[in-house]
Amino acid sequence: MHAYRTHNCGQLRESDVGASVRLSGWVHRKRDHGGVLFVDLRDHYGLTQVVCRANSEALKVLEHLRAESVVTIDGEVVARGPEATNPNLATGAIEVVAEAVAIQSEAQELPLPVAGEADYPEDIRLRYRYLDLRRDRLHANIMLRSRVISSIRRRMIEQGFTEFQTPILTASSPEGARDYLVPSRVHPGKFYALPQAPQMFKQLIMVAGFDRYFQIAPCFRDEDARADRSPGEFYQLDFEMSYVTQDDVFAAIEPVLAGVFEEFANGKSVTPAGEFPRIPFREAMLKYGSDKPDLRNPILISDVSDHFRGSGFGLFARIVEGGDVVRAIPAPGTAEKSRKFFDDMNDWARSEGHAGLGYITRKGGELGGPIARNHGEEATLKLYEALGLGPDDGIFFAAGKEAQAAKLAGAARTRVGEELGLIPDDAFKFCWIVDFPMYEYDEETKKVDFSHNPFSMPQGGLEALATKDPLDILAFQYDIVCNGVELSSGAIRNHRPDIMYKAFAIAGYSQADVDTNFAGMINAFKYGAPPHGGSAPGIDRIVMLLAGEPNIREVVLFPMNQKAEDLMMNAPGAVTAKQLRELSIRVVEPAGTAAKDPAKVVAPE
Repeated sequence: MHAYRTHNCGQLRESDVGASVRLSGWVHRKRDHGGVLFVDLRDHYGLTQVVCRANSEALKVLEHLRAESVVTIDGEVVARGPEATNPNLATGAIEVVAEAVAIQSEAQELPLPVAGEADYPEDIRLRYRYLDLRRDRLHANIMLRSRVISSIRRRMIEQGFTEFQTPILTASSPEGARDYLVPSRVHPGKFYALPQAPQMFKQLIMVAGFDRYFQIAPCFRDEDARADRSPGEFYQLDFEMSYVTQDDVFAAIEPVLAGVFEEFANGKSVTPAGEFPRIPFREAMLKYGSDKPDLRNPILISDVSDHFRGSGFGLFARIVEGGDVVRAIPAPGTAEKSRKFFDDMNDWARSEGHAGLGYITRKGGELGGPIARNHGEEATLKLYEALGLGPDDGIFFAAGKEAQAAKLAGAARTRVGEELGLIPDDAFKFCWIVDFPMYEYDEETKKVDFSHNPFSMPQGGLEALATKDPLDILAFQYDIVCNGVELSSGAIRNHRPDIMYKAFAIAGYSQADVDTNFAGMINAFKYGAPPHGGSAPGIDRIVMLLAGEPNIREVVLFPMNQKAEDLMMNAPGAVTAKQLRELSIRVVEPAGTAAKDPAKVVAPE
């Protein structure tokens, strides 16, 4: 017999009744039934119920062990009675009568329970992540992640992509988020950077003559945590293609994403490949107030500025006459809602830093609220008719500068949809956001700058850069969005040095700036580069959606906390004076901080 197990804890069935078996695992839960002890034994594969009969040697060992101790149990498989069968457990038709027990490892008192899914403080969960990962939900999430990655890899290969690995130690980039820097011992005073993404390398792979590349790529960014992004590091499905248009990119990746989601959707509907809606950026900002719209929400925002031009509602009239906008967010079927619902929405808007959220109520055709009263019944009914709203529908309004009004309207659309139960939980709805503006005007610096991705090909190429107002130039840039979550950004790349120099010049960069900051890529393009494009959907976000988790840390094995700290491994941490000297580094404490570690004040020799 094997030293530890003949079967795993999720394997035994009625066909095994009468067999002598050996199982190893963790003591998941114990129940004492008057001298008879029931133990749920758990391993990676599942649970098996073990019975220790009165006065048995097995009972004497197990009754004193804490939960999560590791044991090996020899015993006989017996059938459970009909009343004792557990249909929710794969092994629920049998149990093992314990004959001998060997303790492999005793557990101390647990800092958090493993049995059950009760909420626990995140700092405790992260500090003892190896215990947290034993819990059913988190364990299942991590296994889901592995299966999703395997499915993605298989589907990419079936689409004709080849997997390559790009460098982890590379050069610092002046664009994007902050780099994580790595000091070089053999080149004192110089630093590598961990890649924020394999962007330049994957483009160079195309220049090198490979046609369809992908990898499950680790990316490193020194930025603050968000619910949908881990601080420090994350993974993405990075891919790039040569000799492609935007349509070719969409046609290649839609079957991969739709297929993966269909495989793991557990009955939820998924937007079919080839049917992802394409929504221009400006249309998305108008209709949804966001460039990552949740298409499950049926509410559509409308620009109603013209309805208030010269209106009796002076506030909106002045806003429109000053060149700003008024956006309407329908609140369908709110006749039964009290005034408090509308006032609470207004209070919420103010708590988010906005001036407020105006509204009109309507019940059985009767209009209510100061906007309707001042705007006038006839004009208000025309507004309702234009919006296609009925006698029991309300309206919220966001007014002000276009960008601010769009942001408030988008947030209000989501909140109204949630409050009214309009967002179904049984669908994954994908879309592409396309036609992003190449440039935007920066109010702080008072100059034109890139709005999204400086390495994108402008629509119209060199001619557009030479003849159009920069703020009117669109780029071949696109985002993949699912249920309001941006999975990735992508673009058809600018592969021509002349177009790249001109594009950067409009944003205030000289040719020397481009040659210095992006030397590897711009030099490569001078030796013949194919048209190419790609994208990089986030693995963590894909799994988060499929697992139905609101926080990305629930689908990552060993995540950092929101302060980018690894509480389990105590990282980041101080290093020794010897290590600093080897790297020719002196650590300078922030002003007002007292040094507590000798390594922090040692100068290099």
